[in-house]
Amino acid sequence: MDELDRRILNALQTDASHTNAELAELVHVSPPTCLRRVKQLTDAGVIERQVAIVDPDKVGARLTAIVEITLDVQASDRMEQFEQRVAGEDAVLQCYRVAPGPDFVLVVQVVDMPAYHALAHRLFATHANVRNVKAYFSTFRSKFETRIAV
Repeated sequence: MDELDRRILNALQTDASHTNAELAELVHVSPPTCLRRVKQLTDAGVIERQVAIVDPDKVGARLTAIVEITLDVQASDRMEQFEQRVAGEDAVLQCYRVAPGPDFVLVVQVVDMPAYHALAHRLFATHANVRNVKAYFSTFRSKFETRIAV
């Protein structure tokens, strides 16, 4: 990855809605070069996907929970089972295996506390391998960023 790739990635992470011509102008290369580089970055998996970031308040998903999960049995297949279970839940935005401490940390976005309670019941209370759940509820988000410094 060279300096041009970094400029392209930084520009796309700031605003991926630019046309190829706009992006090329921003990073100071020709449109064909820019298009080729973006395709190479995408084919190499550096650019995983391009998405729109939605304001949770504007769509009614006002409650953010950061949830620690500890499993009873930490065997690899049991960890994967849990990951597959949470992967099917739209409200689970992120799932991390972590160490030390709990086995997983989830970031969950739901409408309200009853919605969180229903999700917790579906994912945690009815899952025989979940030993402990500890949830933290966001009262204010002072920073949210998706951009990775490259």
